[in-house]
Amino acid sequence: MRQNFLGLSDRVIELGQKAEAELTPYFSRIDQIADYNTQKVLASFRNHRVSDTMFAGTTGYGYDDHGRDTLDAIYAELFGTEAGLVRLGFVNGTHALSCALFGALIPGDVMLSVTGAPYDTLLNTVTGDCPGSMKQYGIGYRQVELKDGKLDLQEIEAEAAKPDVKMVFLQRSRGYAVRQTLSCAEIEEACAVVRKVNPTVVIMVDNCYGEFTEEQEPTEVGADLCAGSLIKNPGGGLAPTGGYIVGKKELVERASYRLTAPGIGGECGCTMGQNRLLYQGLFLAPHVTAQAIKTAIFCAKVMQMLGFVVDPLPETPRYDIIQTISFGAPDPLRKFCEGIQAGAPVDSFVTPEPWAMPGYEDPVIMAAGAFVQGASIELSADAPMREPYVCYMQGGLTYSSGKAGILLAAERLIHSGYCK
Repeated sequence: MRQNFLGLSDRVIELGQKAEAELTPYFSRIDQIADYNTQKVLASFRNHRVSDTMFAGTTGYGYDDHGRDTLDAIYAELFGTEAGLVRLGFVNGTHALSCALFGALIPGDVMLSVTGAPYDTLLNTVTGDCPGSMKQYGIGYRQVELKDGKLDLQEIEAEAAKPDVKMVFLQRSRGYAVRQTLSCAEIEEACAVVRKVNPTVVIMVDNCYGEFTEEQEPTEVGADLCAGSLIKNPGGGLAPTGGYIVGKKELVERASYRLTAPGIGGECGCTMGQNRLLYQGLFLAPHVTAQAIKTAIFCAKVMQMLGFVVDPLPETPRYDIIQTISFGAPDPLRKFCEGIQAGAPVDSFVTPEPWAMPGYEDPVIMAAGAFVQGASIELSADAPMREPYVCYMQGGLTYSSGKAGILLAAERLIHSGYCK
């Protein structure tokens, strides 16, 4: 007789089985993308003759770190760009994005965001009153709102044509907004519109949560610059910290000067024995990303069956790893996060509570029992404690473990009387 290790009720077990049976056709396309991207990564490792000598770390200045420099070249090849900068020194995705922005823009320039306001933490960098923000340095900012959740190409064309606009910025994922994630096809269309009216403008994409969800990346369809976090998709759950920037050589070089100092750039930066985790994480990234997407689709189906509004819908194509569930009130949101935390391999006994996280306007509740602190490629759920009380669930190193976490969350909601 099989043991019920997690103590799930018969109702929840049957719910999970029914959801999974209906989702099987959608999983095959996810596996095809994972196969394609895995071969892409493997080919790049072969092209750059990766060897175990590249896993040896450097200390101090980090001069001549062959493993670090080769990884830069691999990222550039995978993203179809001239250069890459992959560094443990990026403390998060916002840091990598900030370096890219400050490298590309100077006082008097204007950044045009065409996906509405940037993510909460990046908004402080762009328009915040805190010391060192772009606003304080005299870098202008304007934005084009989405129209019915889609890029407003007509307005983008009009705004991008203005001569003081030096950067057009797109946020691929939804952040803490209720909108659709951008596909590479949509990004390509926006790039074509912008190029028509402003050929020299820098087009930059915040690629957080989107890597390896498709067979192309934004820099392969027209973007000049792209940045993201290693504790999301490209780190494969193994990278202990870090971020990346890829794009045109001049833009990546200028970003590297913001990370370190002018004249030093990417020449310095020791890796302290962590290269192996960055390489191994990248090698696993297409597969792990696919596991996270399957977890998100399973979550959407289960929560939909319990009567909650979900976005994207289970059958909708995925361009990031995020799933939203609208709870409409704080209490069911808390219960869902408690269930996700209970399904974590680390700190499963902890009860998540909202708190004032740095860079966020509202208190944030976060369920994240992860091996790497804050790693959203691992099963996690977070939400700003504000109406309409939408939870953002992402990650899952394996589909099996992610599925278990979702079922535990469903159990909490049912037991608390929040489900039909």
